[in-house]
Amino acid sequence: MDKRLLDILCCPVSKRPLRPLTAGEREQLNAAIRGGTLATVAGEKVAEAIAEGLITTDGQLVYRVEDGIPVMLPEAGIGTQQLGGFTPETNRA
Repeated sequence: MDKRLLDILCCPVSKRPLRPLTAGEREQLNAAIRGGTLATVAGEKVAEAIAEGLITTDGQLVYRVEDGIPVMLPEAGIGTQQLGGFTPETNRA
């Protein structure tokens, strides 16, 4: 994702900055998707694996990136609190 675009994007709900998902975070989310236990904020089941995504800097919300375009709709966000063992990688260099 373009660094300039990432610098101006923020969560439409919390207004927190966003950063790209790490491979480990993406795998945790995709494991929950495979298990059929992940839903969007609007309550819709997430059926497709996440290839690329953005996460708020506090690790609470994830937004899918499709074909290089962030899907920043509040109802399309995925709350990480529904994942009991989700551990955001906050200490990135």
